[in-house]
Amino acid sequence: MSKNTGWNPSSFGLENHGLKNINHSYWNLTTAELYEHSVKRDEATVAHLGPLVVNTGQHTGRSPNDKFVVRETSSEKHVWWGKVNRPFDQANFNRLRDKVLKHLEGKDVYVQDCFAGADPAYRIPIRVITEYAWHSLFARNMFVRPDWNTQSANHVPEFTVINAPTFQANPETDGTNSGTFILMDFGQRLILIGGTSYAGETKKSIFTLLNYLLPLKGVLSMHCSANIGQDGDAAIFFGLSGTGKTTLSADPERQLIGDDEHGWSDRGVFNFEGGCYAKVINLSAEAEPDIYACTRRFGTVLENVVMDPLTRRLDLNDGSLTENTRAAYPLSHIANFEPSGTGGHPKNIIMLTADAYGILPPISKLTPEQAMYHFISGYTAKVAGTEKGLGKEPQATFSACFGAPFMVHHPGVYAELLRERIAKHNATCWLVNTGWSGGAYGEGQRMKIAYTRAMVRAALSGHLANVATEPDPIFGVHVPIGCPDVPSEVLKPRNTWKNPAAYDEKARHLAKLFRDNFEQFAAGVSDEVKAAGPKAD
Repeated sequence: MSKNTGWNPSSFGLENHGLKNINHSYWNLTTAELYEHSVKRDEATVAHLGPLVVNTGQHTGRSPNDKFVVRETSSEKHVWWGKVNRPFDQANFNRLRDKVLKHLEGKDVYVQDCFAGADPAYRIPIRVITEYAWHSLFARNMFVRPDWNTQSANHVPEFTVINAPTFQANPETDGTNSGTFILMDFGQRLILIGGTSYAGETKKSIFTLLNYLLPLKGVLSMHCSANIGQDGDAAIFFGLSGTGKTTLSADPERQLIGDDEHGWSDRGVFNFEGGCYAKVINLSAEAEPDIYACTRRFGTVLENVVMDPLTRRLDLNDGSLTENTRAAYPLSHIANFEPSGTGGHPKNIIMLTADAYGILPPISKLTPEQAMYHFISGYTAKVAGTEKGLGKEPQATFSACFGAPFMVHHPGVYAELLRERIAKHNATCWLVNTGWSGGAYGEGQRMKIAYTRAMVRAALSGHLANVATEPDPIFGVHVPIGCPDVPSEVLKPRNTWKNPAAYDEKARHLAKLFRDNFEQFAAGVSDEVKAAGPKAD
């Protein structure tokens, strides 16, 4: 008979998920207990000052080619089928589900009952069932923990994640792309993950789930960070991994709502999560003091960070395992976090891009139409290591809504929700390039974080609202002529290039990439939005 240990405030047992003959189930263990289990099971090592260090093996980033959505009647008409949301056969899913359940028989499992969403009006009860103790700690860090003293003691999950990293699928018989799989079944309210130890798959699967559910309720789901100023003014930061969402939102002068995933409802902005999942490669105490401090704390899970085996001291500059080293820690590790995980309606919207070509201005003001255009375009450069198969150099890419891999509906659904909110709440939109200046990648240099922080603070404080702007001759965005603590020549990227003619040529090339990419969305947007893109030659 299965043994149960821990705090289990739920009448909804594992048998409801089809799990049986489990050796030992551990329910909602504390951080300290999960440390002990992780070390005892040789899953992890404790580093100097207390963080838990793990190695995820072959997979050090997401595996987007192994993610599928089950084609079933309740969700089929809502899903934007294509390269991102690829259909998976229901019968194959059911067979694979049964194989995973059989695989877990006789094993120990770890259960975390949590919520996805900080706003009680929209939060969703979830359950994460894992093979690894450290994966359970990851879930405990990343999602919203119930307060059993004030909330209902009977936690019944609406959606469940079963994560079995030691199980490998057979592509020939299971219909998967490889031995790894991330499968979403909205009808059965079940997410299956296998063949990968990278914990980010659990995090992003729940994000994908909310990107499906919330727009159906009229709530905009967003791949963004958010914070609040001293006057209660909220700001959101859109952007893909590596563009600076976590870094720029962790501002000592503002309270952090969250660093990656949020909803925007009629009540305001709310965090989907209870923790942060920050990139830590080359992190420094000087440039990013808040996040750096979290890498030195008990309770933080460090993925693929190199550690001296004798002294247990970390080397955050060592990317020999991956450039995508990560720290997962609860929001409470950040000194000035917002405990409620909620804020009002954003006064400023910042769209972050890491322009590998060194063309876009470091900051520019957008009209509402330009904001729609750039939101739908989602231009950035994928930074090395965030996905399996990427090399050392960034790759220019367009990711609709700054998060296409996680968007289930057509991008126009999210864009229309954003348009409505910008208009209703009179939000100011900015495009911020945290990428390259003085040339493309390999020739120019990455924009100094001090300059980017100065520009963002000037925007959020309202200082840039009254500064005169000049339109970029090709992209049409409105570039401020000056900004405190930023050299004026930096604001116009053409002035930072040694060869202005080379800049012009590359700018025309990038403009064409924008136009070519936007053709797939043109039929679903207004003429004003289509005209808000870069000019043709």
